[in-house]
Amino acid sequence: MDAYIVEKTDKAITLGFKNANMTLIEPIIKALNDDKSVSAVRYIDEHPELSDILLHVEVNKGKPEDAVKKASKAVSAYFTTLKK
Repeated sequence: MDAYIVEKTDKAITLGFKNANMTLIEPIIKALNDDKSVSAVRYIDEHPELSDILLHVEVNKGKPEDAVKKASKAVSAYFTTLKK
């Protein structure tokens, strides 16, 4: 899964995902929704064969990319603790 920035402002960021893996995106969305600095999270899936999945994140304080990084690290830490 490859992520890239589609659009970025001071308070919002939209990320695109090529070959998206919902097993990773859904926990990131949950972590973002749990973050008090995040005011909105939108998952956009227009057509699975014609466009990439998009994730739009808006914050009320801080940088939106920092919120995404924090959520990604939390999900990574969670999956690291799982036992085989």
